[in-house]
This record gives sequence, structure tokens and C-alpha cells, in this order.
Amino acid sequence: MSDSTAGTRTGAPRWAWLAAAAAPALVGFVALGLARSILLPGQGFWDTGEFQSVPPVLGTAHPTGYPSYVILGWLATLALTPVGEAALRMNLLSALLFAAAAGLTVVLVRQLSGRTSVAVGAGLLLALTPIPWRMGGFADPHTLHLALMAGLLVLLVGWERGRRAGSPRADRWLVASAALYGVMLGNHTLTILLAPGIALFVLAVDRRILRSPRLLALCAGALVGTTVALYLELPIRAAMGAPLVYGHPDTWDGFWYVVLGEQFRGDLVDPFGDLGRKVADLVKVADVQLGILAVAVPAAFLLTALRRPRFALLTATWLVVICWFAASYTNAAIDRYYLGPVLIVIAWLGVASGLLVEAIVPGGDGRARLGARVLAAGLAVALVLPAAVAAPATASRVDMSHDARAADWSGWALGSMGADAVVVSWWSFSTPLWYRTVVLGERPDVEVVDDRDRLDENLGTVDDVIRANIALRPVFLVRNSAEISALEATWILKVVPDPQGIEPLYRVVGPRPASGWVIPGGARQQPDARAARPATMTP
Repeated sequence: MSDSTAGTRTGAPRWAWLAAAAAPALVGFVALGLARSILLPGQGFWDTGEFQSVPPVLGTAHPTGYPSYVILGWLATLALTPVGEAALRMNLLSALLFAAAAGLTVVLVRQLSGRTSVAVGAGLLLALTPIPWRMGGFADPHTLHLALMAGLLVLLVGWERGRRAGSPRADRWLVASAALYGVMLGNHTLTILLAPGIALFVLAVDRRILRSPRLLALCAGALVGTTVALYLELPIRAAMGAPLVYGHPDTWDGFWYVVLGEQFRGDLVDPFGDLGRKVADLVKVADVQLGILAVAVPAAFLLTALRRPRFALLTATWLVVICWFAASYTNAAIDRYYLGPVLIVIAWLGVASGLLVEAIVPGGDGRARLGARVLAAGLAVALVLPAAVAAPATASRVDMSHDARAADWSGWALGSMGADAVVVSWWSFSTPLWYRTVVLGERPDVEVVDDRDRLDENLGTVDDVIRANIALRPVFLVRNSAEISALEATWILKVVPDPQGIEPLYRVVGPRPASGWVIPGGARQQPDARAARPATMTP
């Protein structure tokens, strides 16, 4: 089947549409089962804790605010209420998005190759690849980015096919892709890196589009309108006094500080330096993720470029720009940034497999068609087999199904604090404390003062927060050992050992006599008790 006739035809009977949906649905169901098998059962530390806490209360996450993910997460926590508490629902949302990405991979590869079997193989390969599989197991907007990226590719390829077929409705695909791009901008700034590839692709499909002001205006309106509508969530919810709002997005300066990720300027280090090491690191990533299939990626790209040149131009541009950025970015768990490249190379492998079938067994009589199906099935097995063989070892590495550390630690920590306590914490341990105090409503008397609170509310140093509260309420600390050593020069600290050995609490008993500071007998003004805000983190 040629590219122009691949997939379900317009006007096909309803059963044909159901048959076309069966393969993506089946792969999505398998992917959902894989994600469910390793799913984090509840709370997490670090970003995970934030993304389990902010969406249920419709707050604002760390820059760039992630309004697409926050709004979707809020809806998911409502729709999945019977499943369990909010943390589990947010984790399950990632599993569902992971399943959607795998199903859309099937749709994409089938669009380009006309072969359902190799498309199924590509979808299953994505589901079994370590980074996507792991990201499907806990709350994180990068999994939404993967699903949206797969959807964007489907729409762009659909537009190209419609243009080539002369369909009068083809441009609707391009307008839809512009709106979806706006949703992506509301989810993650990595989306900006996709713009050059999209521009090259659109021009490669039809340069005359520059002489179509109405279409360009529709696309611009869909993109800008969607993006603006989503980002309005930040100032509106902040003005409503929502809990867990990062920064002050209800002010002009605060809004742009969050949206533009001002705090991360300077994290892109020496982008054009040490290119040899960066390429070597990328080769290692490819080997870990794809195993023996990694050696076939260059050939798969060349075959894709020969037969699907515009798709190859689009995705190769994406791959180079994203990998260049990730290799030069110094803030975050960078493996998450390779979700897009993983999708791209798997699409190349799937498309190349389908094109090989077309080249080796060209269309003909019934025997030729049967031979083509058998060869396509064999290539699909070849795509999946290495990852399937490695699946038990991969599952053991990405399994989070027994990880209850965040829930156990946060429950113990809150239970160890006295009434009306204040705890000065830092990002990784603040997020599960927020989840319990804000989302679950446990210990509303406890105030969590994160490093971000100290900045946003002008509370000063950790020492300043202690001084402002020590005369009024119990003060506890969750700090690293170096900070604790420095604070012990001024304060008498009593360790509250964590029985699990994760992170101890420190109770501030009072000032050291040698410090010359005496707790005043009168009342002291308490710090602003507005909602806590997370510490500086990666966009």
C-alpha cells in the first residue's frame, strides 16, 4: 500500500474506522498495562511531589507554570476520583498519556508506511523503551509532552498527505496542528525547539503557503489563542488566592518571571563546545535505550529521507536541536528531555521497515501481498524482540510500584512536629509536605516554609525565619548537613532521627548563649502565611 492510500479512507464504513482504531487501541492498552505494572503507588519527592500537589488545587507549578498539565491534571483528579487519592490519580494520568503516545506512534507509522504490523511494532517498541516506560509511572508533564508531540506529528503528516491528494479540507490539519502546538507551549518550553523544524516542513510541503494570508492568520490565531487562554490560568488562579502558586503571576513582572523561566537563564552552558563528548554521550544514550537497534538508526533515517523526505527534514531538525539543547543544559534530570528523540528514531525505524517491505515485495498478485504481510510481520517482530527480551531487566530498573518512601517520610515528619509548628524545608522534601498539608488537609496547623517562600515573601535567610518564629511556635528544619553545621553556631539543634534513614528533622531548641541573641519575651510578628511556593527547579 502506498503512502497516499495508507490508512482509512474518508467515507469508509464505520466498521472500517473501528478496525483502523483497533491496532492503536491494542498497543495503548499494552502500554497502559506496562506503566501500571511499575506505577508509583502514591507520593513522590522532588518534581513528582509538586506535580501531585499543584494540579488538584489548580495552582501554579514552577516555571513556566505548566498550565496545560495543571488544567489537565485538575480534570483528571476529578474524573479518576474512584481510583484513589490525588497522588495516585496523577501518577495514573502519566500512565494514560504514555498509552496515548504509544497508540499515536502506531497511527503515525501507519500513515507513513501503510503497514499496520510494523506500526504496531514501533508502538510496542516505544512502550518498552526505558525512558518512556519509566516516565509513564509517575506524575510529570514530560509524558504529556511526549503524547502531544506524537499527536503533532500525526497532524502534520496528515496535512502533507491531504495537500498531496488535493483534499480541499487538508488545511484543517494544519490549523489543528497550530492549536495543538499552543497546548504544547502551555505544557513545556521544549516546544519552542520544535518551531524551526515545523517551519522547514511547512515550506517544504508548499512554499506557496506564504501567499495564503487567510490560512496563516487562522494558524496564528489558533496558536496564539490557545496559548493565551491556557496561560491566563496563572494570573486568574493567583488572584483568586489559590494555594501552591509559584511566584506572583498575578502581577505583570511576576507573570513574565514565571512564564519566561527567568531563573533558568545561564543554565545553557557552552552550547557549541566539547561537541565530541556530547556526541559520544548521545551514542551511549541510544545504546542504553534501543540496544542493538541503535546501529540501524542511521540506515533507517537514510531510507526515510529517500522516500519520505519532508518527514525526515522535520524530525531530523527536531532531533538535532533537542539533543543539542539537552547536551548543553545543566539543570534537571536530562534523560526526560530525550523522550522526543526516542519517539523520532523509533518512527524512523518503523517507517524504514514498512518501506523495506514495499521495496522487497512490490505490489502484485495475492501471493505477493501475502509475502509482503509475512515480511512486515517479521520486521515488526524484529523491532520489538530486543526490547521484549530486555523487558524484565528494564522493568526491574524502572519499577516504582513498591516505593512508599515519600509517603512514609512525610507522614513521619508531620507526626514528629508539635502543634502550630513551622518547618523550614527545601524543594525535594517540601513537595510531599505540601501534598499532605494542602491536598490531603493533614496538619493544617503546620506551616511549610520552602526556600522559594523565603524569596517570594521576603522572609530572609533560614536564620531569619528561625528568629521570627522561635518565640511563638516550634521550629523544625530539613536542611543539608553543611547548613546544619553552620546553623549550630547560633542555635541549639536537637536531631529527630528518621527511622527509615531518609532525612532527619532538626528541632530548634533555642539560641546558643555564645551567640548573644536572647529570645524576646513579647510576641513577634509571624511571617506571611500565604501559600508555600516551590523552590527553584528546572522548566
